[in-house]
Amino acid sequence: MSALFDLPPNNQTLPYDGDIEYIHNFLSTEECTHYFEKVLTTTHWSFDTLTIAGKQIVSNRKTAWYGKEPFNYTYSGQLHIALPWNETIEKLHQKIEQTTNQSFNSCLLILYENGSQGMGWHSDNEPELNPFSPIASLSLGVERHFDFKHKTTAEKIRLYLDNGSLLVMHPPTQKFWLHQIPKSSTIHTQRINLTFRNCII
Repeated sequence: MSALFDLPPNNQTLPYDGDIEYIHNFLSTEECTHYFEKVLTTTHWSFDTLTIAGKQIVSNRKTAWYGKEPFNYTYSGQLHIALPWNETIEKLHQKIEQTTNQSFNSCLLILYENGSQGMGWHSDNEPELNPFSPIASLSLGVERHFDFKHKTTAEKIRLYLDNGSLLVMHPPTQKFWLHQIPKSSTIHTQRINLTFRNCII
C-alpha cells in the first residue's frame, strides 16, 4: 500500500497530473456560522438511493442537487434533477465565482452528520459535467480529512478541509486522481459540503 503524504499548509498542490487551490479562510468565522445554519435549514435534503451490485440501498447520508436550470445528473446509479437555485446558494455562488474567476451553474450539497459518514474513492467525471471546468468545494462545519489517490501510481495525498475553506480542483485533476472523505470515529459533529460544478447545457 502506498504511503499517505500530508500536504503542508503553504504548499497545497498536487505533485503532478493535477492542479488544485486551497483557500483556508474563504469565509470568516461569522460567515461560517451564518451560512452553516442557512444551508442546513433551507436546503431540501433527501437520502440517496444507491445502486450497488444491482441492488438499491438507501444511504444514511443526505444530499441535495441544485442548479440554475433543471439539469439532470446521474451519480451512484440514480438520476437527479436539479432544484431551483435558492438565495443562500446564489450568494455563495457569487462569492466563489468572484474569487475563482470561474463560472458555475450547479451545486451538489452533502450533509455529513458525523465521522461515521464519509465518501469512498471516486472522481467527479460524470458525462453531464464539463471536463474543462474546475469544481469548487466549500466546507462548512467540522474539519474533515480529504484524500487524493493517483489512478496509476496509487500515490496518496491528504488535505485538511477547515470550516469555511474552499478547495478548487482544476482540470485534469479528475482525469488522473480519485478523492475521498474517510470516515473517523473521533468526529461527532456535522459538516456540509457544497461542490459547485458546471453542467453541460
